[in-house]
Amino acid sequence: MRRLSPLLTLALISACATPQPPKRSASRITVQPPAPPPKPPQSGWQPAAVKADGAAVPGGRRHIVKRGETGLAIAKAYGVPWGRITAANKLDRDSVIQVGQALFIPIGAPPQQASRTQPGQPTTGQSRPTPPRTAPSGGFALDVDDAISGSAPAAEAGAARPQVPPTQAAATVPQLSWPVDGRVILSRYGPKAGGRFNDGINIKTTKGATVRAAADGEVVYVGDAITGFGLMILIRHPGGTVSAYGHLEDALVDRGTKVQRGQPIARAGTSGSANEPQLHFQLRQGRRTLDPVLYLPR
Repeated sequence: MRRLSPLLTLALISACATPQPPKRSASRITVQPPAPPPKPPQSGWQPAAVKADGAAVPGGRRHIVKRGETGLAIAKAYGVPWGRITAANKLDRDSVIQVGQALFIPIGAPPQQASRTQPGQPTTGQSRPTPPRTAPSGGFALDVDDAISGSAPAAEAGAARPQVPPTQAAATVPQLSWPVDGRVILSRYGPKAGGRFNDGINIKTTKGATVRAAADGEVVYVGDAITGFGLMILIRHPGGTVSAYGHLEDALVDRGTKVQRGQPIARAGTSGSANEPQLHFQLRQGRRTLDPVLYLPR
């Protein structure tokens, strides 16, 4: 038997040895916090831009409604509250405007308010949880009822004007879930000092916290033109009940978006009159406000 050379024996032993993994230098592992939910691309119907080019008539302008316009968009273009336009045209504030309809746009402060109402201030009789700290964008203010009734797109000429009958609007409140984590209420529903009235509740939260839809429905308003509430979202639910979410930092949905209960719709913040992170939450049936605490889970 022939002997293997020492060098060949050493090579064979090395080849059969179990290879050792290379040593890795110690490194730090950084755990990143979860990213906030991204804002989805614009979805649903978007209102058409309105030009304030109505013909001049005594006391105001005459605007012809065009396809895709809404009452709110028309009101904002002319700088006149939607409620005042509906009153001047003797319209039911819950009705929907029609393509080709002529609207009289009153210009100037109403005579009974001209001496005491300043631009950008709410008119007499409006109640808000706290005085506005910042002016709404564009200097245009409206109330929640205006936003609800004036957000529908113009119906085609000759079509029946859809309305929400008061009996239907007051039928039922959908099953709700809390719109934010945590149930610490900073301000409850009802009358407050100084003759004010809180139309909803203010829930303590953290800046950037996820705000979720309290029930299934459709987003009917996203904007910051409602005095005192900052960025606000309104959702109409089956049966006519509307939920409102104010003092938001950012919206994650657009007008026309269909949402489900618990779906993220916004991030909480301090916009409007809020001096700390909170969510202003309302429930409304027609022109009537409800105490949300009576309908939220215990």
